Order: sequence, then structure tokens, then C-alpha cells
Amino acid sequence: MLEIENLTKRFDAAFDRPLFERVSLRLSPGESVAVMGESGVGKSTLLNCIAGLEPVDGGCIRLRDMDLTTLDEDAFARLRRRQFGFVFQAFHVLPHLTLAQNVALPLWLLDLDEAAADRRARTMLGRVGLEERADDWPRHLSGGEMQRVAIARALVHGPALVLCDEPTGNLDPERAVGVLDLLFESIHTAGAIGILVTHSPTAAAHADRILRLTRGGLIPEPM
Repeated sequence: MLEIENLTKRFDAAFDRPLFERVSLRLSPGESVAVMGESGVGKSTLLNCIAGLEPVDGGCIRLRDMDLTTLDEDAFARLRRRQFGFVFQAFHVLPHLTLAQNVALPLWLLDLDEAAADRRARTMLGRVGLEERADDWPRHLSGGEMQRVAIARALVHGPALVLCDEPTGNLDPERAVGVLDLLFESIHTAGAIGILVTHSPTAAAHADRILRLTRGGLIPEPM
């Protein structure tokens, strides 16, 4: 379970003006939520705070009863490798690696042997419909296929938490729908927790819940 309680982030620690405050959220395994809000309200910053990439100015974040706000940088980096998956708008698929090697990256970081990592990567590529493309290079892929590789890479190591920042922002609407269906189905099937930041009501509708981030916290939105 992920629990966020009264999270506060200020524009600058020297000032008392919050970017957002009193942000609270509880999610169970297999559940996903979409976070919407005006530009500049701090949606991506909220993801960065959850991922330990930016410090918080108050409140706590607990994952499986571990208070993440108490971890030092090294401990959080180890936790990210094992328990976090990331899907970004820009894909971040490495052009000098095959699809199987791109998906195997999180497993290499966990020191899984090369043969076992390759098997798991190819199995995950099969789940996103790209098993026959495992030895291809990213330059041969469409945008939708690149994002499917990114989804496979985010889930291959069995993370507890998947953070998605506008993952379909570079895709046309038809491809975006297919990618979102795959993303949320994969999160649910894996028993992970998914948090999607998006400007798109269509993208948000794929999640179990929609919340709007305001300076004073998260407000439920109708589905």
C-alpha cells in the first residue's frame, strides 16, 4: 500500500509559500490514479517527491509501511531500483541497445545474470505484443511501439509503484488509447500501484480514480 499524508512542497525552503500542501492519498496494490491540475500546480513535482528526486517540506510518504521521507539518498536509490517503475513522455528508449536489452536494463541494475535477464525481458516484450521484435533496434519502431517498450521496461522487475508522467503526450490519439489500455491493464495484472500525471481527460479516464491537484491538496474528480 502507498500512503501519502499531508505532504507539503514549497517553492523555496526559505519562503513559507507552498507549491502544494495537505496532499494525502492512499492506494492499494493493483489500483491506479490519475492526477490532473493546472500547469504549474506541481504535478510533476509531486511525482518527483514520491520518487525521492526532490525533498519534501512536510508530511510523509509510506510504501509498504516504510516512511520514504526518512531515507537517505543511497537508500532511496536502492529502493527505486527494486520497487519503482517509470514511464515518461519522451520514452527514454536507448538507441544503441536492442529492444530486449532496453527492457533488461532494470534487471541488470539488480545484478540479475544476463541469460535470466534476457529471458524475462523477452517474456515482458511478449506481454506488450513485441516478442518478435526483441532483437530489433529502436530506430525501427513507431512512437506507440517505443512506448510499449518503455512500459515493458517499467514493469519487468516487478515494481510495487509505477509513476507515469504524460506517457502519451507524444502519441496521436489512436495510439495513445492503445498504450493507455496496455499500461493500466499491466499495472493491474502485476498488482502494482500506478500514478499517472496528465493534462488529458481522455488519458485520466483509464485510471481507477481521477484527482485534481490544487495548492491545498488533492480533490476527487467525477469519472
